[in-house]
Amino acid sequence: MKLHTINTGLFKLDGGAMFGVVPKTIWSKTNPADENNLCTLAMRCLLIEDADRLILVDTGIGNKQDEKFFGFYYLHGNDSLEKSLVALGFTANDITDVLLTHLHLDHVGGAIKRNGDELVPAFKNATYWSNRQHWDWAINPNAREKASFLKENILPIEQSGKLKFIDVQEGVKFTNSVHIRFASGHTKAMMMPLINYKGKQVLYVADLVPTVGHIPLPYIPAYDMFPLTTLDEKKAILEEAAEKKYILFFEHDAVNECCTVMQTEKGVRLEKVFKLSDI
Repeated sequence: MKLHTINTGLFKLDGGAMFGVVPKTIWSKTNPADENNLCTLAMRCLLIEDADRLILVDTGIGNKQDEKFFGFYYLHGNDSLEKSLVALGFTANDITDVLLTHLHLDHVGGAIKRNGDELVPAFKNATYWSNRQHWDWAINPNAREKASFLKENILPIEQSGKLKFIDVQEGVKFTNSVHIRFASGHTKAMMMPLINYKGKQVLYVADLVPTVGHIPLPYIPAYDMFPLTTLDEKKAILEEAAEKKYILFFEHDAVNECCTVMQTEKGVRLEKVFKLSDI
């Protein structure tokens, strides 16, 4: 097995929204904001080479929307999904599986592309994986979350016939080396791959812990649908990670790819940061 970081670019979101009730004077120490109170975030995906499968975890925001849409997110940086794959010697056609942690626009946008007037899978040879609970939640969205679930990102996956569902069962096996953990505080039934890699456990934490700055328990984004559920889920996962020495892989931290955590008198805290390639 091999794991590869796939950088798809950077974007910006409101710092207050990213940190909820935590004051800016505190969160800005780890995630400094610009003059518009916006924090720079990554859209970091993961590529898993596992036997004869090439599994892409999440796809970034994509490039099919118009200029006005992208203007809300201040996209910047030189990375893209396509460029990152090519740098590793792969193309979109090599991907066998696309595992979508959840269907928010910055995670699923790159899954679908425009082909003339049509919207088609960007990975034509891949099976796309979600789960029934989250899929139903996304295609019948509540008013608060509706702007994050764009039909043009989601419905073409089902229409292509390439969509399959994973059972919502904690620790369900995806491959022999990849098991799925679930969390429902950020959004319903978000999936987090836990990967057995080089004798270690790597957990792709998606939006449960967006950045290193979100490790303290109260640091919960206002985007989360059920913040008290997030609080419980985060506490359990971080304590497990500290005890079992998991490596946390960050999707949204613009600086840090991976870290380990440890128990302290103040609760679970950052131990050390490093790149995936350093494992």
